[in-house]
Amino acid sequence: MITLRKAIETDFPAWWDLRKKALGAHPDAFGSSLQDALATSDDEARRRFVDVSINGGNAIFVAIDDAGNMVGMTGIFHESGPKERHRAGIWGVYVDPIARGQGVGTMLLGAAIAHAREIHGVLQLELTVASHNRAAANVYINAGFVRYGVHPRGLLIDDWAIDEDLMVLILDEPTTTVGETA
Repeated sequence: MITLRKAIETDFPAWWDLRKKALGAHPDAFGSSLQDALATSDDEARRRFVDVSINGGNAIFVAIDDAGNMVGMTGIFHESGPKERHRAGIWGVYVDPIARGQGVGTMLLGAAIAHAREIHGVLQLELTVASHNRAAANVYINAGFVRYGVHPRGLLIDDWAIDEDLMVLILDEPTTTVGETA
């Protein structure tokens, strides 16, 4: 049985280990690199985890198995600028291979979507996914995300160019559109 919950500060060591595992196993799936993670001190990584990732409207959701191991994670980041605060983004989705095929990714995504719906003023949730990662894209499509574009060579790892699908989930329709008056 998998337990899902919002991360707390004491989750940092397990989350950081899982994050580094994800970056190493799937460099094509993340904007960050394992090399950058390894060059970051644990103190700095912990500060970012607490100050940026789990405070305010931001959150990290973690999946814990029966043995108490962290086997999945995803983050949500709420934009703060006055012209962007209607947006939030999904980041860092990863499920350990030992937990795949159990719906963990779907559960994590559901928790992040529910959290986004609770943030006042957030109208849409956005993410990117490597265009070749159809399994992940299908999880997002099944959750209601739609592809609205492709970022050609969104990631470049040495000579490996990775296109990224841009996806959005509209959480609430705005009351007016450009050119209309309320």
